Amino acid sequence: MENLSTFTPVALEHASRLINHGPTVLVTSSDGKRHNVMAAAWSMPVEFTPPRIAIVIDKRTFTRELIHASGTFGVIIPGAAAIDLTYAVGSVSGRETDKFERFKIAAITGPKLGLPLLEAGCCAWMECRLIPERHTEDAYDTCFAEVVSAAADPRAFRHGHWELDSSNADLHTIHHLGAGNFVRASDTIKARELA
Repeated sequence: MENLSTFTPVALEHASRLINHGPTVLVTSSDGKRHNVMAAAWSMPVEFTPPRIAIVIDKRTFTRELIHASGTFGVIIPGAAAIDLTYAVGSVSGRETDKFERFKIAAITGPKLGLPLLEAGCCAWMECRLIPERHTEDAYDTCFAEVVSAAADPRAFRHGHWELDSSNADLHTIHHLGAGNFVRASDTIKARELA
């Protein structure tokens, strides 16, 4: 993993805006010796201060094993340029293959928790510390976490807001419809104030 990032820090009070529109995300995890990346379609912010999120990760996955071992995970928001990669890492188990090696995934090292984070083809990432809630984890596969650092590609997320237009179409977030089908977020439309 490299330590060079082209992303700019996101103020933690704006971190929830990275996922409040429901994009498909990538989840990275590591126990210090092993690492993994998987796709997840269900994530959302649950609190602003401190920034906290919820994400559904099946209890039988290798990712959950690594998260429980380390108490941490990364959430990466892929752009349209990473659709193929997102589908690939969501279709193969990390128990059976090193997805970083198999799919030639370049990762940087997270600044706070040292997690593997992806930037190529992606528009943002968050490093998260698990908030243990065994009942919801076991019963509903829902994990809660506090966001401890976040960064985004300034071409798509600036001044605490998404700014999506034709100049950054490869960074528009993606939303999984099932069976390998995704939709891409479109250009930002600014609402007018009604009198």
